[in-house]
Amino acid sequence: MSTPIETPELIHIEVREHYSERARNVGSSCCGSNGGSNCSDAITLYGAEELALLPDDMAGATWGCGNPTAIAALEPGSVVLDLGSGGGFDVVLAAKKVGSTGFVYGVDMTDDMLELARRNAANAGVTNVEFLKGQIEDIPLPEKTVDVIISNCVINLSPDKGQTLTEAYRVLRPGGKLAVSDIVVDGVLDDLPVSEAQIRAALSWAGCIAGALTVDQYRALLASAGFVDIQVDVQHRYAIEEFGEDAQMAAQGIPAEVAKELVRRFTSSNISAHRPV
Repeated sequence: MSTPIETPELIHIEVREHYSERARNVGSSCCGSNGGSNCSDAITLYGAEELALLPDDMAGATWGCGNPTAIAALEPGSVVLDLGSGGGFDVVLAAKKVGSTGFVYGVDMTDDMLELARRNAANAGVTNVEFLKGQIEDIPLPEKTVDVIISNCVINLSPDKGQTLTEAYRVLRPGGKLAVSDIVVDGVLDDLPVSEAQIRAALSWAGCIAGALTVDQYRALLASAGFVDIQVDVQHRYAIEEFGEDAQMAAQGIPAEVAKELVRRFTSSNISAHRPV
């Protein structure tokens, strides 16, 4: 898949500014540059039983497209890392699941999100957590540190997903598990009557879709990083109304019918893999 015109630095700036705004306006949509949301509400993603583990005021702190803590099947005593931990929703939930003998790290590059996450963790009364400032392409932890890596609609935001997955492999202990929710393209983008460059220019990186990998690309990058037991399971296929990108795509000359077919290929998917023992 071709590289977007934006440089990695510009992508990081765009993403950081977008999510700083989200942190300052808790409850706004996680994705969609023009007000749409390709993420479900917390009760749909997590269910009442899991949400009961969290303070009531944390429901608006999730900016995700899935429930990675459920994919991970977290156990007491595990050490967990959340890539792009945002407002700390999944970190706090994971901390509750791994208990006092476990520990959860959250990594995020956005100061406003880190401040919100620390505040949420304090309000939730969890002490077995630590939030670190950093980019997911350069995880600020030693190698073989964690048992499980989770992430919720964040890896698609990375301008270098191969490096991100290589870093994830590095910090996992042998036998460790990667369990993430992400936006993934189910199919290809080269059979539409517009170029892939035109498609990418019409979509937003901060809106979670311009940088999405295809299922095959995700599998290939995971395998290249060293992962095994790779699974990519589609959970939800989007409709154009969920993205709020209609006007932007029209401005780039993408016809409405093509836009609808394009967006239908974007999915919320569960991705899991292991580092070999």
